[in-house]
Amino acid sequence: MDRVTRRTSLAMGLGMLATACGGGGGGGGGGGSPTPSPAPAPAPAPAPTPAPTPTGSIAALAAAKNMKFGSAFNWAAPGADAGSFNNPNYAALLERDCNILVPENELKWEALRPTSSTYNYTQADQMVAYARSKGMEIRGHTLLWYVEERFPTWLETYDYGVSPRAEAERLIREHVTQVASHFAADITSWDVVNEAVDNGTGNLRQHSMSAAVGGDPSLLDLAFRTARDVLPTGELVYNDFMDWGSAVHRNGVLNLLRGFRDRGVPVDTLGIQSHIGFYSAGSAQSIVDAQRPAMEAWLDEVVGLGYRLKITEMDINDRNRAGTLAQRDADGATLAKGWLDMMMAYPQLDEVLVWGMCDKYSWLQGFAGPRADGTPIRAAPYDDLFQAKPLRDTYMEAFQNTAARPA
Repeated sequence: MDRVTRRTSLAMGLGMLATACGGGGGGGGGGGSPTPSPAPAPAPAPAPTPAPTPTGSIAALAAAKNMKFGSAFNWAAPGADAGSFNNPNYAALLERDCNILVPENELKWEALRPTSSTYNYTQADQMVAYARSKGMEIRGHTLLWYVEERFPTWLETYDYGVSPRAEAERLIREHVTQVASHFAADITSWDVVNEAVDNGTGNLRQHSMSAAVGGDPSLLDLAFRTARDVLPTGELVYNDFMDWGSAVHRNGVLNLLRGFRDRGVPVDTLGIQSHIGFYSAGSAQSIVDAQRPAMEAWLDEVVGLGYRLKITEMDINDRNRAGTLAQRDADGATLAKGWLDMMMAYPQLDEVLVWGMCDKYSWLQGFAGPRADGTPIRAAPYDDLFQAKPLRDTYMEAFQNTAARPA
């Protein structure tokens, strides 16, 4: 549904690799025989051979290093074909490999707050209960998504009255207090603010709510200060999708982080979404080698300000990558390894979440559009048949090879 798609613009800064993958069908015709025999029926496609159940657990390897590995998941009615805890096939992946989960959509304010004066926690409560029943932690995403297209419908035309600043502040203070308090016993790490920086300009996003306060960052500051009041020992995260190549976006985020520090705003961690992909020509390793130095220099500045790091939404977009499935999977694993090697070199990072455990339910299948060859985007550790891919091994090896974090 349009209201729950991830975003309307994800401008990562690597230039597109244009590929054309095409296929054609042929037809046969025969002449000469006045009574041609019927064409034989095509042989049924062989059923895929089930892959062996993977050994080990990514979560166990992460826990051995005092780290966490997890995934986004969704609410859906039992029996629905969805990336939900109510889908046994998907739940099996979560329970095999995760020790932390994050609701993909159900904690966003367009889902939780159907009107300005009402809240509906039914689906989110069920998701929290599932995670807890399986011994998994759960984190919150997000208290304030600062993108107008993701506002609740009622907020899009909201009348801020004769004192717009006071009314906007009231809305934020009320929402953060209500939601963070409701889940305080179970969720102590929140993406308090999500995507406040315009990726095209590096400036704060401007919309009807920001206009109520003259475009300044005061509503962001208020969201974090209010969250700290509710969760005095919680982890408060600023989350955004800047990554390799997106220098304008990255620098805008860095300026925002500096401002938080200058104003004494209680922000603990930078959430780096890590929606990486093939957006430039060359081998997977050459993409890593070309982009890594600038990203590392930027990360050095972030941690120099005292922020912790978290990978919050990782996946691989190979929509424009040519090759067989095996080749694409190998390339995706190489790209992911480069990213994880870079990120895990920072001891400030102690958590990796992927934005979905299997290709079938990845948001990229709808957002990025179909591949020319009709195959799914190979985004996740498991494919659309719930079989493990080389990318899963990459996550396991990343945790095996990194240093243990302090207990």
